[in-house]
Amino acid sequence: MGVAQTAAITGGAVGAVGIVLMAPVALSAIGFTSAGITAGSYAANMMSAAATANGGGVAAGSLVAILQSAGASGFTASANTVLASIGGALGTCVGAAVGWLSNIFQKRNEQKRREEAMGAVLFGIAAGALFLWSKR
Repeated sequence: MGVAQTAAITGGAVGAVGIVLMAPVALSAIGFTSAGITAGSYAANMMSAAATANGGGVAAGSLVAILQSAGASGFTASANTVLASIGGALGTCVGAAVGWLSNIFQKRNEQKRREEAMGAVLFGIAAGALFLWSKR
């Protein structure tokens, strides 16, 4: 298995696990907590905008309602599956890009080593020829 494939697989696994673990943290950070929506937070601004747009209340099934439910009680198994799929796909893309770039740099380093070795060989030939010429 090549570097790019390994990086893609690793990126996919890290992305899938990472997003499932970090989604609740992110929700809490923007104000969707188990205690409700935090005053003055981004979530509070979202709720205010949703209520204004809906004539004073937040509609059931709206994004704000879904996020608050997830913040209050956690994600369902199906939501975690969707999150893991999204994180896995994003992680695979990032991992593949990292692997691809790694291959490019590795090939450049190999080319540089070959050029340096060829330079050493040519220097040796030139030094030997100069030595033989000086013995004439």
